[in-house]
Amino acid sequence: MRNLRKAIRQKRPDLWKNKNWLLHHDNAPAHTSLLVREFLAKNNTLMMPQPSYSPDLAPCDFFLFPKLKRPMKGRRYATIEEIKTALKEELNKITKNDFLKCFEDWKKRWHKCIISDGDYFEGDKIDIHE
Repeated sequence: MRNLRKAIRQKRPDLWKNKNWLLHHDNAPAHTSLLVREFLAKNNTLMMPQPSYSPDLAPCDFFLFPKLKRPMKGRRYATIEEIKTALKEELNKITKNDFLKCFEDWKKRWHKCIISDGDYFEGDKIDIHE
């Protein structure tokens, strides 16, 4: 967490200075542990909560991992280094526009979550219970 805060301070000083950033991570035990929550509170880091069982709200889950896995599917790698090289090649193919679209999609997903009042939904189908 210290490294993350340092990176934000260095790479986005405008956001850091204005405290105009939120931390978004999933509900993995490593992210929700008491130690992490205490560290975030102590350092006045605002965290955007994520509803339980909502991997479709994590950009890595709906954007990054599929983008890396698809082209590598079915290929065999003899060493870890070959895997790392292939991953770096795929990462380098991701454009700025790809990332912009990812975050636009992320906003739409959050909106769907708000509309559904946090209830589970898949794709565009949202069942709103009144």
